[in-house]
Amino acid sequence: MDVLQSPAQDNPYSTCTLSLQLLPWQDLQTEEAQVDWLILHFNTWFSHHNVILVRGDFEPEYFPATSDEPAKIQFAHGFFNSALHEISHWTIAGQARRQLPDLGYWYAPDGRTQEQQALFEQVEIKPQAIEWLFATAFGRKFRVSLDNLTGEGGNGETFKKNVYAQVKRYINQEDRLPRDAERFIECICACTRQGQPLQLSEFK
Repeated sequence: MDVLQSPAQDNPYSTCTLSLQLLPWQDLQTEEAQVDWLILHFNTWFSHHNVILVRGDFEPEYFPATSDEPAKIQFAHGFFNSALHEISHWTIAGQARRQLPDLGYWYAPDGRTQEQQALFEQVEIKPQAIEWLFATAFGRKFRVSLDNLTGEGGNGETFKKNVYAQVKRYINQEDRLPRDAERFIECICACTRQGQPLQLSEFK
């Protein structure tokens, strides 16, 4: 069953709503409490992948699993939206790239040239589209990020349109979401919106 449909009663993902939550999502009033909820739930829902979501004090980073420790998705500065962004990258990465530091992603830091920025935007369309789906399932605002404050900033309006077009392709099932992104969205929706599927009208 597609993640953008309401979960059936016999769907195994309905276990997402079992009593592991600290508080119902709707009762969480602070960013810190929402981050705690997200970490707890993600680490439960994806424990079969030997991966955990962790707060980072500085920049985000992905650490592959070792013989002693699970893989770690470390998000920046304890920010909820950073966690969603890093999870989106992880859902896109295949099994081979999950064995690599930072998922094997190419990345040039802030201060990119116009050519580097164009490449950055090309590889960021799908992750940011998936992040937008995650954020909307949580009822949170989403903003696209060009992430190049001191370099050639690129065309923000074009990038927004490209990310929105990718969201439409996912919603309309013209492109298939990565399996773990599907699972994550379905579990979020089960906990935050009584399993109601995402609608294209929710994306502006």
